[in-house]
Amino acid sequence: MAVIGVGIDVADIDRFAESLARTPGLRVKLFTDAERERPPASLAARFAAKEALAKALGAPAGLAWHDAEVVSEESGRPRFEIRGTVAARAAELGVAHLHLSLSHDAGIATAMVVLEG
Repeated sequence: MAVIGVGIDVADIDRFAESLARTPGLRVKLFTDAERERPPASLAARFAAKEALAKALGAPAGLAWHDAEVVSEESGRPRFEIRGTVAARAAELGVAHLHLSLSHDAGIATAMVVLEG
C-alpha cells in the first residue's frame, strides 16, 4: 500500500464553540444529524477531521461537508463514513484505506488523516 495523501488540522475548542453559538446554522451546515448532538470538544475534533480529510484529498472544490461523517466504532475508535462527493474524490485517487486519529486536550482539538491506495 502506498500513501496517497496526509492531512492534519487543529481547532481551538472555545473559539469553535463560540462560532457555533454565534451562527446556529453552522452546526447544520457542517455536521450530520448524528454528529450535531455531540459536545463542543467532539464537534471541534470532527470539524478538524473533515478539514484534514479535505487536505488529504487535495482540497478540491465541491466537497460536501455531510459526505464525510465521523462515527465511533464500539471500541470508541473514530472512523469516517464517506459518500457522494468525498467518496467520488477518494475513488478518483485510488484510496483503499482511510485512517483517522482524533484528540482534544488543553483547549485544542486535533485530527490526522492518512489515505492509502
